[in-house]
Amino acid sequence: MAVPGDPPNGTPEGIGGGDDEFRSEELRSVVFDEEFVRAARLQEFSAQERMGLHARAVRSRSMWSTGASGPRTSTPGRGARQGMLLVLLIATAFACAVYMGLRNPYVPPPRGPAEPLSSTVVPLAPAVAVPGGRPADLYANSPAAEYRVGAAGITLPAVRRTHHFTDAQVVTALSIAKDYLVQSSLDPDVLSGTASRPVRVLLDPDQLTQFDRSITSPSGDGRHAATGWLVRFDPATAVVADSRVRVTGTLAFAEVNPDVLEVLTDHTFVYAVRPATGPPTAVDGASLFTVRRELRLRFDREDLGARRAELASAYVMAGPQACSSDPADAFRPLPAGAGPTTVGPAASDPYASGHPRRTAGLCGVLAPPATEPATEPATEPTTPQATPGSPVSPAP
Repeated sequence: MAVPGDPPNGTPEGIGGGDDEFRSEELRSVVFDEEFVRAARLQEFSAQERMGLHARAVRSRSMWSTGASGPRTSTPGRGARQGMLLVLLIATAFACAVYMGLRNPYVPPPRGPAEPLSSTVVPLAPAVAVPGGRPADLYANSPAAEYRVGAAGITLPAVRRTHHFTDAQVVTALSIAKDYLVQSSLDPDVLSGTASRPVRVLLDPDQLTQFDRSITSPSGDGRHAATGWLVRFDPATAVVADSRVRVTGTLAFAEVNPDVLEVLTDHTFVYAVRPATGPPTAVDGASLFTVRRELRLRFDREDLGARRAELASAYVMAGPQACSSDPADAFRPLPAGAGPTTVGPAASDPYASGHPRRTAGLCGVLAPPATEPATEPATEPTTPQATPGSPVSPAP
């Protein structure tokens, strides 16, 4: 019987014998062993399986039932169980990754308590008679003529991120420092001595006990001076004659360590005050009272989130006032026309730019006012010397 590919009249004699033998030898050399068959990716359905409607001729062999050496099992459902096991392992690994991410092994250690405030408050006695007049005239003839009014005089510096604090965190620290200066130096109720809460709410809870004692029982021990925390006048001595306080100064920031940001403030506040015993309409007898405040505020990440500050140190010079007055509880400005009350060391100028000359004693001399602010070279700051009963904080 002829097969496809054979000539119609059969194979001519003498031709093909050797070829048939070659084909037989070639077919015998191809061995379809059991391992080769089992490794096939396609498997033919049986005759009974192909009798079904729309039945396919072959089916793909799953990776779950085939291995390098043949089928791994013939038990029905074994591949499904292995697939479920793989899904379970993946889900477990994902859950562990999420847990470790939320746990965050780099959580910073808990911070210690805030350091107590170290403050120095120095009254400046006048070297000449205290000028008097209307507030507008006094301002116009003083170095404060070009100062801004109120909070507008407290300007923020250019902001840049530090190594461990972002731009937003630096801006937050500077804005909290400005809020503290506004509330502690410009709030009318704070200045009159009738309120302290606007300042208290901005402080770290660890400093509240020290702050409360400073307000209720102030003393000049370098820790509990009310005027180290805020500016207030003795209501029995003087009241503010003009709410438009003149302000100028600078803010600076620095990273102390990876968890603490520090803000240094240096501002001069000029108040127009009048005697408390005079009539409220008598503004001709007003005088200027100048307060120079250098503060060092610290912020950790918890403080930044809660919008509060740690007041680490304060150096304050204020005058004109008598050296015999105690500035720890409140300022007592000398009235217009009061003459010199003391002769002491070289005069300190609270209007000077840069670091002003700091007095070493419990009282200093107020430099005579000038229409142009006197300046001192920033390269020659003087280091304060501590005296008994008057702790002096280091210069920022």
